[in-house]
Formats: sequence, C-alpha cells, structure tokens
Amino acid sequence: MRRAGIESIPLPDLPLWHNARARRVPLAFELELTARCDNNCRHCYINLPQGDASAADRELTVAEIDDLAAQAAGLGALWCLATGGEPLLREDFPEIYLGLRRRGLLVSVFTNGCLIDERIAALFRRHPPRDVEITVYGATRATYESVTRVPGSYGRFRAGLARLERAGITPRLKAVFMESNRREMPAIAEFCREHTRDYFRFDTQLHLRYDRNQDRNREIIGQRLPPREIAELERSDRKHHRAMIEHCDRLLPRGGRPAKERGLFFCRAGLDGFTIGWDGSFKLCGSLTDPACTYDLRTGALREAWDSFVPSVRRGKPGGRRPRPSCAGCELVNLCLWCPAHAYLETGKPDRPVKAFCEAARARRSLLPN
Repeated sequence: MRRAGIESIPLPDLPLWHNARARRVPLAFELELTARCDNNCRHCYINLPQGDASAADRELTVAEIDDLAAQAAGLGALWCLATGGEPLLREDFPEIYLGLRRRGLLVSVFTNGCLIDERIAALFRRHPPRDVEITVYGATRATYESVTRVPGSYGRFRAGLARLERAGITPRLKAVFMESNRREMPAIAEFCREHTRDYFRFDTQLHLRYDRNQDRNREIIGQRLPPREIAELERSDRKHHRAMIEHCDRLLPRGGRPAKERGLFFCRAGLDGFTIGWDGSFKLCGSLTDPACTYDLRTGALREAWDSFVPSVRRGKPGGRRPRPSCAGCELVNLCLWCPAHAYLETGKPDRPVKAFCEAARARRSLLPN
C-alpha cells in the first residue's frame, strides 16, 4: 500500500539548519500506525493480517503516540507522515490524527483508500491533511484484486476515492508496476493522471519483507519486472528521462563516488528525518530494519535516538562494525537503487551488492547517451 520513506512527498522549502551552530533538526518523521492491512497485496513488504491480535497488542497506544509526537515537535519536526500497513484500520485513527495536528504538525496520510468511509471523509473535510496519497493497483476490478487478493477491494477503493473527492480532498495517486498489473500499466497511468491532485508517479522497485518471510520474498521477486523493461518504462516517462539525461554527468561520476563519500551511507537516512515503527522501534528510515540500526523508543528517549544513536549508525559503527560497501566505488551507483536498508533486506548484510539492482542500473545506463 505504501512507499517507505519520507522522500516520497516533497517537503516544504525549509532550511535544514536554523544557524551554523544549531542542533541538527529533523524536519519530518514517518509514523507507522500499524503493520496490519485489510488487503494482502502480492508485493507488500510489511503487511500483517487485519485480524492479527498479537500485532495489534504491540502497536503504539494513543498516549505513546502523543508523547512521541510531542518529543518530535520538541526536536523541531514540522511534518508527520501517518502510514502503515493501513493506518485507517485503527479505530482510534481520528484521535491520533487530531492529536498530531494539536502538536502543531503538518500531517500527511498514506492509505489504500478502501477504508475511507463517511466518518473519515468528514474528518478530512473539517481538518484537511497536508496530503493524502493512494496507490492504484489496477484500472479494472480483475487486475486490482489480482494484486490485493481481497474480493471487493476494488469497489471499496473506488468508493473511498469518491468520498474523498466529495469532501473536497483531491489525493495524490501513484502506482506500483509488477507482473500482475503490467498489461494495465497505461490504463493505470491514465486513471491516476485523471484523478490525481497535481502529479502522478510510479514505482518499479519491489522491496523485500521487513519480517524476512522467505515464502513472501519469493513471491515478491516473482512479481518484479525484468531490468530492461524497468528501464524502458522509466524512459517512457518523459520528465523522468529528461532529468536523467540533463544530470548524466552527476549521475555517472567517473570512478564512482569520491573516497571520502564511500562510507556505508550515501543516502539521506537520518539526516533530516526518521521513522517511528508501529511497535515503538526507531529507524533512520522506514526500510532500515537491521537490528543493529534500530532503537527501542519504549525503553529510551527520542532525543537520545536522534542526537546519539543516529550519528553512531551513520558513522558505520552499529554493533562495533564499520562496513564499507563496494557499491560506493561503482560508476553506476547513482543509477542504482542500492542503499544499506535494501541491501540488508536482500542479502542479510547492509554492505553487500544486490544483483537485481546492478542489472537495473546497467539497463538504465544502456538507454542514456554515451
């Protein structure tokens, strides 16, 4: 249902630093309200069954969420992304949502749209979110439900979208392209552009499971499109491909990244935001589930996690180790979707290359000017 990472919605144009001597400030954070979902999508990397009582018992309470939101606002956070799983599964969602707003936070919501009833539509009409993002899995019932594997989910999605629109909320729509919906990709794009707020984007990278369920991982891998098709699909988006050509010199540095930039992290995880997991875990980004890179907020404070734990992880010393990925020296690194989080999900190690990412990077390179 969702795309992990706070970079998936453009942040307001705000400074990363109040002044040269100021404390490092997190502008935004992602808040997973649950890992449970009413759908059972073939490609999903987080979902647990809707009725999973054990998972529900481990979810942060309203009081815990309010306390963490207050701590985040105290650190300087301005924006919160409420996500899941499916965040609207929680009966207390309105209370959580209004509590986040009372803390002075701009709130965005990622949802599959299927649970947007009149109560939620009225809530958003009275208290508009900064954004609502919905993923479209198919343009027809058959394709949509071949992805979600839940009969009736397509009708609930269309009804939820209609309720939002009647409430004056136009969401941003996006798509995940995979084997199960590849024949409808043009129709999905057309539908999204017709109904979306101001832009449409698609994702072709299917992430592996946070819980490392190997049966589910094999299913996700089976849904991935071939590398050449991924590159051609990206090229078909004129804006995307034009940007790649314009920035080709930066995207293809000779000899890879400079040696001084070849630590484990060369992404923005933990620099201007973080993720609070549904079970109280603190992560530099939603996908970074390596136990050595997570912190328990139920036994520690958010400020400690932000001020001390994050710098330790980014220096490459979680658990006393300092891995240095060979990927940093690759000239195709900026055409690759490699990062420590997904390297860990794919290989069990945060510093290992990922074959599927290498193949996609080479395919992208083959379609760029020499």
